Amino acid sequence: MTYATADRRSEQNRISPVFWVLLAILGTSAWAVATGYGNARFGVFLFVVAGWMVSLCLHEYAHARTALHGGDITIGAKGYLTLNPFKYAHAVLSFVLPVVFVIMGGIGLPGGAVFIERHRIQGRLKHSLISAAGPLVNLAFGVVLLVLVGGGVFDDPSMPSRFDGHELPVSPFPAALAFLAYLQITAAILNFLPVPGLDGYGILEPWLSYRTRRAVEPYAPYGMLALFVVIWQTEAGKWLSDLTLGFMGLFGVQDYVVAVGDVLFRFWK
Repeated sequence: MTYATADRRSEQNRISPVFWVLLAILGTSAWAVATGYGNARFGVFLFVVAGWMVSLCLHEYAHARTALHGGDITIGAKGYLTLNPFKYAHAVLSFVLPVVFVIMGGIGLPGGAVFIERHRIQGRLKHSLISAAGPLVNLAFGVVLLVLVGGGVFDDPSMPSRFDGHELPVSPFPAALAFLAYLQITAAILNFLPVPGLDGYGILEPWLSYRTRRAVEPYAPYGMLALFVVIWQTEAGKWLSDLTLGFMGLFGVQDYVVAVGDVLFRFWK
């Protein structure tokens, strides 16, 4: 291996300054919410959005890293291993729309972002694992947050628990963590659905016949938008919420904690 090759590989694996900025915003907003510095509602909004963006980067990184080990050696050259969202193939689908979905409807729904050269990967199981890697990251992220909130790690009586002169049933920071966890769990649930364009269908697709894959292919670009409309405008949204809150309850996180986080997040209301 030449020095030039080694330097190029190092650059391809180096964490992007953009991701470090996102982490800095996440950490700063977490400190502000936990200590009561500044406007609590805007602090919660900034914390949740920054946390959601970080999870989107990790979601796509998991796809890319799994694809690299599966046989797609072009992943590094495309910049997918740098955790830089501006390197993704579809910035609007992968970064803008998921944030809009969260702001509009409180729905965690990551979009497709990394372009994987599937012909380089041999074996249906590898293809399925690549698709599963992203939502598994959301699930793991959400579970870690639930363990922290449900375990009462941040239940500190000295933490601020008042907002606009009203006593909150829970401090803003645990509530913000719970709402971020809610987004992660909804993202995992939705992404595991076998809807064209989402990871759930990507897990299933390698096991389908060629004829079926060709028939479904034209609808893949619209799957995410269609699912958002269904969740937002029908009873499916309530079913998703009930399922997510039920899962969170297994970790001792009560519904009202998520509700407080949701209210604080929507600072414009």
